[in-house]
Amino acid sequence: MIRPRILARPLAARLAPRLAPRAPALRLLSTLPRTPSGVPPSFFTQRRPALAPALTSSLALKRFISIRFGPSPEFSARHPAVALLIRLALSSVLGLAVLTGAILFHDAFTYSERHVDRVPTNALSLHPRRGGKKNLPIIEANLDDEEDDQKRAMKNKPKLVIIGGGWGAVALIQSLSPNQYNVTLVSPQTYFAFTPLLPSACVGTVEVRSLVEPLRKLIARVRGHYLMGSAVDVDMAERLLEVEVPDDEGKGVARAYLPYDKLVIACGSTSNDHGVKGLEHCFQLKTVPDAQAIRRRVMANLELASLPTTTPEERKRLLSFVVCGGGPTGVEFAAELSDMLNEDVLDYFPKALRNEISVHVVQSRDHILNTYSEKISQYAEKRFARSQINVVTNARVSEVTPEKVVLSIKDPKDKNSKPRTVEIDSGFVLWSTGIAMQPFTKRLVDILPNQFHSKAVQVDSYLRVEGAPKGTVYAMGDAATIHLNMLDQLLEIWDKFDTNKDGAIDYEEWQHMSTYIKKQFPLASKYFDRVKDIFDEYDKDKDEKLGLNEVAAMFQDLSKKVTALPATAQVASQEGKYLGHMFNKLARQSKVLRQNDMPDLDDEAYFDSFKYKHLGSLAYIGNSAVIDVGDGWSFAGGLLAMYAWRSVYWSEQASLRLQFLLMIDWIKRGIFGRDLSKF
Repeated sequence: MIRPRILARPLAARLAPRLAPRAPALRLLSTLPRTPSGVPPSFFTQRRPALAPALTSSLALKRFISIRFGPSPEFSARHPAVALLIRLALSSVLGLAVLTGAILFHDAFTYSERHVDRVPTNALSLHPRRGGKKNLPIIEANLDDEEDDQKRAMKNKPKLVIIGGGWGAVALIQSLSPNQYNVTLVSPQTYFAFTPLLPSACVGTVEVRSLVEPLRKLIARVRGHYLMGSAVDVDMAERLLEVEVPDDEGKGVARAYLPYDKLVIACGSTSNDHGVKGLEHCFQLKTVPDAQAIRRRVMANLELASLPTTTPEERKRLLSFVVCGGGPTGVEFAAELSDMLNEDVLDYFPKALRNEISVHVVQSRDHILNTYSEKISQYAEKRFARSQINVVTNARVSEVTPEKVVLSIKDPKDKNSKPRTVEIDSGFVLWSTGIAMQPFTKRLVDILPNQFHSKAVQVDSYLRVEGAPKGTVYAMGDAATIHLNMLDQLLEIWDKFDTNKDGAIDYEEWQHMSTYIKKQFPLASKYFDRVKDIFDEYDKDKDEKLGLNEVAAMFQDLSKKVTALPATAQVASQEGKYLGHMFNKLARQSKVLRQNDMPDLDDEAYFDSFKYKHLGSLAYIGNSAVIDVGDGWSFAGGLLAMYAWRSVYWSEQASLRLQFLLMIDWIKRGIFGRDLSKF
């Protein structure tokens, strides 16, 4: 048996011949400072003192991460900037990992299999009874009225019916307190659209899905109901709204009654044709389908113009875009279209198209954006001139044909001269001039007395429809206009403030009267800032008193001076919030009012009249924006103004989901450009 040989020499003696050539390097290493473990300090492996037991768990975790993954104090002292960047990078990676994990964790719990069985349903929701003047089905109950205790509790609440799903309706829903009203919203569209950004959706700057929020999600906040249909008539005596809904086969329409305690009309408006021929050849921009149709037409024209088989004359016509209307919608669309043609089309389409492209803006007034300050209008026109957008002012559209637009242009310097006729070849025409009534609002005006406005329903300072029973029917937004006719209440106001019954109003009585008028007629309040001056102006006989005829002349003059509110989203939103707050206050007293048989309390008894507060006007004019706040303050500029414009619109989105999608769209456009596909 062979035994292993035992090495008797020490390990150091046996390794000495091998380490002899490396003696200088070893002596150098021995001079370096060492940690207790004997390992030279390095960037990632240096040991730190143990954590103190007194540290809290959050501080301990923070310090542990800093020890294990951050740079050492020595490295931080020598390279503070590099150490900061490393910490930021490591924190970003860690934050991204945590965020991704949280998203995946949440996503895992969104997939579920729920089985619903034996859902209670009201019999009237399956087989509505008939009634009313036309013997139509009456929608007294909905399919989900008996689903849970909260829905069952809403059955006995006052019925609030809202017509429309635009800015005013959404603002009203968001302002209402839950569990106060049994709300039903009637609209042919199932979504709310952020209309100010529709011009951006026409050219692919943002996607249409980033601008719409389902109405069912919005109305779920107040546990309300959505009814897909259109209002066609109303029976105010029986408080029944006649609606037109799809029939059970989905091919035709059927009509039914919807009972209400309060009815709010917020169905918006349509475009005004001004009697121009050929508007069937024009596009409009008021809805999401309008934006989608415009996008398809613009991309189709570009693709057809790129074909070698297209003649030069036809190519030039296809690439001629005419915008009729120099208001915010027309100006923003022209700016967005010009941006797309200059930024994206040149990169992916034949560059020969650029010399053939033309954009025209036709405006009937002296300037575009004429409702803004003159400084803003001039800046926008100069900006358009640099972008090669042709602005035609003092021009009216006489006729639109499939291939051209006929204009009648006046000479502003010579008012007596005859208008000259100009023809512009067009491959695309956008009509964006003025508003007109929807069919339902027109029907309402026909059946109510004292309704003389040609474009909207007249309402008073509390947004109540004039001629309708007080406290039951309201209107707002583009569908309504506040009618200020102070002469109608002259005798009532006179009797109220002629306290000594001497047949005249002295200065003390006039002070009380002016305070009351400012409260009742907010649109005229700015004309009553100088109370003494107005009193002296209409005191014709200088007897320090105002007679009935003098007050009547004052009311008549003031009614003429007051201008109607503009048909903008800002006005509709403020009116919706106003009605929401007013209805909330009334709902808190509804039980007492019903017990005293007073379901319709006069609004003057518990709420102030509507007062509009102008927050400014915005407009995008091509990689820049203009902001007009009023009172002589305005701002126009490049990227800074554009980001301010974006910030305002981003903050006004209806939900956090839309804010997220809109931000992603803007980032996506900046990185990858616009989507140029046609679908």
